[in-house]
Amino acid sequence: MTETEISSAAAIQSINPATGEVLQTWHPHSDEEIDLRLTSLVDSARRWAARSLEQRAEVLRTLAAEMTVRRDALARIATLEMGKPIVQAEAEIDKCARSIAHFADRAAHDLAPELVATDAEKSYVRYEPLGVVLAVMPWNFPFWQVFRCAAPALMAGNVIALKHASSVSGCAVAIEARLDEAARLPVLEVLLVPGSRAAALVDRPEIHAVAVTGSEPTGRAVAARAGAALKKTVLELGGSDPFVVLADADLQTTLDEAVFARIQNNGQSCIAAKRFIVEESVADAFTTGLQWRFEALRVGDPLDRTTQVGPLARLELRDELDRQVRESIARGARLVTGGHPMEGRGAFYRPTVLADVAPGMPAFDEETFGPVAPVIRARDAEHALELANHSRYGLGASVWTQDAARGEAFAARLQAGATFVNGIVRSDPRLPFGGVKNSGYGRELGVAGLREFVNVKSVWIR
Repeated sequence: MTETEISSAAAIQSINPATGEVLQTWHPHSDEEIDLRLTSLVDSARRWAARSLEQRAEVLRTLAAEMTVRRDALARIATLEMGKPIVQAEAEIDKCARSIAHFADRAAHDLAPELVATDAEKSYVRYEPLGVVLAVMPWNFPFWQVFRCAAPALMAGNVIALKHASSVSGCAVAIEARLDEAARLPVLEVLLVPGSRAAALVDRPEIHAVAVTGSEPTGRAVAARAGAALKKTVLELGGSDPFVVLADADLQTTLDEAVFARIQNNGQSCIAAKRFIVEESVADAFTTGLQWRFEALRVGDPLDRTTQVGPLARLELRDELDRQVRESIARGARLVTGGHPMEGRGAFYRPTVLADVAPGMPAFDEETFGPVAPVIRARDAEHALELANHSRYGLGASVWTQDAARGEAFAARLQAGATFVNGIVRSDPRLPFGGVKNSGYGRELGVAGLREFVNVKSVWIR
């Protein structure tokens, strides 16, 4: 059997994680279909790059408006396919629309040629597109993750080959339809292939650069292929973000923020707070406050507008989270509340608080993707900093204190791509987004993200 026959035999399905219902089934694209789609993108890349920045901006503004009009329908697809509470899904679509419009408004300034004084009569720097960017994207923010990459890349004159997570193929198809309609040109093509074939796409000569948001193994596999082919990569590979509570923090406000920082998107966010590092003198009060707040959370149908925590995206993800909790308890963590899958159908996990968590436990060392809050005691602020940086990840971090200057000094020593003082970690189109250490490299968003997938060309004229 050929590779094409093998891939076509294994259907791609999106499954409602709240009910187990199969929502839709697709046949993976054959090698011949991939050839056609990539050939189409190469042609589109030439035509799209020839458009002026203002012409591209008008397309993105049209797209942003269209997403706003179709907000409810698009949000529903995300909720059905990956279990995000519907209110949060709607907020995701709103954020996409705002960010798309932001890059449409900013690109003419941030990508304009820059004059540089040299010994030439005239010299300047141009920002030119690379061509086709392969975007390998995850399921947890099925619209935002794509547009976080695609909006700046498109404004820079590139086009997108999208290998989305198979479980949110419905979202991928919806994105393709909206973009192609706005551009009247296939500037984004979805490649419906299983994850096992994602790395091989990097070898294709039609692909000029690669953006990956996902797991460490995926990032390593894709980066290795891209390195061998000398293709530019941007990797965002997740994190175990510390949420550091100093003794002088406003505890009630901090606790209220801590809950959403952990359970947003059902706890399945790369930049969710995943390690609550609390100074000893307030650790007991913080743990108790977190416990009753977690026990009061409304868990249930993600289409219900009162639901705060829905299911995990897949059953195997729930089982992996349960393993991390059980192993942490076996190694000395104390279960405060929750700690088990919920009965009945669906991939639901009881919101969980663990105390006395320490290095060497999965809840400290690994990325936990779900509504589990590990509380780690720190002797003092210096010990809290040491614990915060004791991680192979470095995506985001926050510190909470009533002394903003002290918080700023503390944040400067945190090993992370984004640090927040008295605010939860979040992405913003005006600021670069990305990490250090095993959280990856390169940046999306901001001016840095707008210029990631470009040829920075020097021009010197006598």
